[in-house]
Amino acid sequence: MKNNIFKGTGIALITPFKADFSVDVEALKKIVSHVIDNGADFLVVLGTTSEAPTLSNDEKRLLINTILKTNDNRLPILLGMGGNNTQAVIAAIKAQNFEGIHGILSVVPYYNKPNQRGMKAHFEAIADASPVPVVVYNVPGRVGVNLQAATCVELAKHPNIVAVKEASGNLQQIMEILRDKPADFDVLSGDDGITQPLMALGAQGVISVAANAYTKPFSRMMHAMKEGRTEEALRLHYAMMRMNQLIFADGNPAGIKCLMNHMGLCQNVLRLPLVTANEKVEADITEEWEKLRVI
Repeated sequence: MKNNIFKGTGIALITPFKADFSVDVEALKKIVSHVIDNGADFLVVLGTTSEAPTLSNDEKRLLINTILKTNDNRLPILLGMGGNNTQAVIAAIKAQNFEGIHGILSVVPYYNKPNQRGMKAHFEAIADASPVPVVVYNVPGRVGVNLQAATCVELAKHPNIVAVKEASGNLQQIMEILRDKPADFDVLSGDDGITQPLMALGAQGVISVAANAYTKPFSRMMHAMKEGRTEEALRLHYAMMRMNQLIFADGNPAGIKCLMNHMGLCQNVLRLPLVTANEKVEADITEEWEKLRVI
């Protein structure tokens, strides 16, 4: 039996920048401490929300080392390691020091649009090469192709593939995975706004953007679902629903950085080609936070 430790509230950590666009190490330490202190269950490093495509290799190492040191072995670490060149991903895995890292999150290959057989072969090769468990990441809105339920269930049989982060938004597809998967394979929500319904259907956790900021109520919702306190979970789900929409209204991580700047956790700085949220979204986020901060 596989043992997936990536359950509950996972945080897709942002990368805070200073006004000169350099990595803000002190803000990163503050954010890591903030999410740990407020109930996060695991940390995701160098996911899409981190603006990883705009980071140099040296900056990526700085982020990993800073997060590992701040975490101090308190929570499991899931490291983003994906791409559309299978051999390059495998080479990166072989070169990576996995001390303190408990798994990798690997996205469906983007741009070159492999078919289902290609996706299956890609992830099997990565799982064979990885010394740590693999979480597959399906996000067709970003990569241009969808990992179908049947392919995901086939991949779930691999001894080193322990979960899927499902961000297709297709409830029928996600339910088919939940119905057909092996018992030792987990589904994690990739969409903050439908996490509570997916938990009701059998998902075991989330990789969350929202919980960078409002970690405590999000984690409370997750724990309430796991413990059968569905009324409490629903109350929190609906309380967070509008903010879950607003933080994605003008792109990610523009919305969450806007909110975290308002909370004093980081500066509101993104690297091109991403830009900050527009004034209307910023005003709406600020207004909604006054309601959400007291729940």
